[in-house]
Amino acid sequence: MRRIAVVVNPIAGMGGRVGLKGTDGKVAEARERGAEPRAPDRAREALDSMAEVGGDIEVVTYGDPMGAGVARLAGFDPIVVGEPDDSDATTSADTRTAVRAFVAEGVDCVLFVGGDGTAVDVATTLDELTADTPMLGVPAGVKVYSSVFGVSPRAAGRIVATFTDTEPAEVNDIDEDAFRGGEVVTDLRAVGTVPVAEQRQSAKQLGGGTVETLAEGVAESVEDGVTYVLGPGSTVGAIKERLGFEGTTLGVDVWRDGEVLSLDAAESEIRSTLGDRNVIVVSPIGGQGFVFGRGNQQLSPAVIERCDIEVVASRRKLDQLGAVRVDTGDPDLDAELAGWLKVRVGRFERRLVEVLA
Repeated sequence: MRRIAVVVNPIAGMGGRVGLKGTDGKVAEARERGAEPRAPDRAREALDSMAEVGGDIEVVTYGDPMGAGVARLAGFDPIVVGEPDDSDATTSADTRTAVRAFVAEGVDCVLFVGGDGTAVDVATTLDELTADTPMLGVPAGVKVYSSVFGVSPRAAGRIVATFTDTEPAEVNDIDEDAFRGGEVVTDLRAVGTVPVAEQRQSAKQLGGGTVETLAEGVAESVEDGVTYVLGPGSTVGAIKERLGFEGTTLGVDVWRDGEVLSLDAAESEIRSTLGDRNVIVVSPIGGQGFVFGRGNQQLSPAVIERCDIEVVASRRKLDQLGAVRVDTGDPDLDAELAGWLKVRVGRFERRLVEVLA
């Protein structure tokens, strides 16, 4: 029998679509902006996938909203090893307490649902216990920079149900206050033991090559009356500069006919500015390849479905990636986006790249 521990950070990712770039210390503000929990649905996807694989699997989890309910919805009869102190306001301390209880139960892997902050809680607790228990993340946070996550919830579920080997992987986190201010300050916080699997994401690589000619090409191709939704990152940032404004480095900006319609826009603001013709301009994250679903959750399925998509990247970045990925939160949309896409790599040049869901 394989015993899989499941712990859900129920507030993970709530700040993404409302433009907060994270939820640490911002839960109340996220709720005031209309944010809804994202992690439970992501957990359900992973558990459904795990159940579909079959086999003799026992789920060990924590009380609601940290896993028990969603495990039952997926068809498991979980062993519940504890309850959070306050079910309406769970904390990192609850996550750490849950992990200690999981290790005491002798689980074979800890499947956590959250972002990099949750990954740090799990990894450092396992390290404190000198436990060699493997861990794997279901990506649900705004920040998913570490290499301890599956590339999607379903991939994570399959991996924990079937893995045979493990290896070390980095757990990184960033300063959210600096992140909101447009600066990425990364820190290696721990090294975790993770399943060996092709569908585990790489750690984000910061940096890139020259993109001036690429930015020129995009700027020269803009059309009157078209609304451009410009994603985060240095590559798209160069495009914003060519369009004549200082954009939000780590946010989404909206531009049309020489006018900035919204800076650092939340999903609702983006939707309100869309016109009859709209184009999203995004660049894949270095090392990971995600164009949707990592750091730009403001670009929700409802936004994406109303826009054409322009993916831009340096040749060097594409050489390192080989393919790009999508994880919008809508499996049907992910399937629709999968296939082959022409990515702009220069002023005029494009390269055919596979999109993986």
